[in-house]
Amino acid sequence: MAEPFVALMRRYCIDYTARHDLSVCDDIMVPGYTLHMGVHDLAGRDEFYKPAAAAQFRQFPGLCLTVNEIICSGDRLAMRFTEHGASARHDGARASWGGVGLYRWDGQRLLENHVEQDYLARRRQLADGHPDPVEAPAVAPWDTRAVPADPAAEEAVRAWLAAGDLAGATVDDGRGPHRLITPARTEIGVLFSAGPRVAFHAVQQGPLAGGDPRFAGDGEAMLHLAGVVGVTGAQVTSGRVIRDRLGLLRRLGSREPAASSGPAASGRPGEGRP
Repeated sequence: MAEPFVALMRRYCIDYTARHDLSVCDDIMVPGYTLHMGVHDLAGRDEFYKPAAAAQFRQFPGLCLTVNEIICSGDRLAMRFTEHGASARHDGARASWGGVGLYRWDGQRLLENHVEQDYLARRRQLADGHPDPVEAPAVAPWDTRAVPADPAAEEAVRAWLAAGDLAGATVDDGRGPHRLITPARTEIGVLFSAGPRVAFHAVQQGPLAGGDPRFAGDGEAMLHLAGVVGVTGAQVTSGRVIRDRLGLLRRLGSREPAASSGPAASGRPGEGRP
């Protein structure tokens, strides 16, 4: 039999997302379902989540979701994914962008999701007309089994996040520096493990590192990130991290190609299907 939490996420990905069927949300999410993305915390399945998802489906009428990895501890689940499609707002320009979501449930329905998606990579592709390839799908995501936590792996990832350089993992679309902020502190909102695989959602705060001229400014900055990484011998040796680089650019007042329009262009979450 399928792992119950994984079976629920199969409905999320196939019955709801692949079919663009918002009615499925009533079955798989509690009314108070809460989305945490960047600086936004949206509480309310019907009031906030469904309208944001509907806007995304209008912009990307053929939106697809490819599951790249699932890990599950029983009461927590993390999914690494790629969303991809053609934007009706950009003359059919195509894009694929990565994301990481950390889900919590009540044993029957989803309660909340801490997620980040690489909207800066999506904006680049919609602007230049050159979509990135879709990352390879997981071979058997719906056969994922729950794995007990590994406290030692969790401690290794806490120390790795505190160091801040994210070495050992693939970061965002792989086109920029690993270190955008020299973190004076890292606040971890969620962190759990399934064996040596560790999922997290965190916020780095500190001065800008200066490795990318787009991210320039004085004073302290804040950067949200989510990831699923692998630990070997107390070191992070694999995995993927997605950061809210677009949110950081907006807070810095930086200028990027104006390819992104819609709800999030005015600072509201909705640039992607959460």
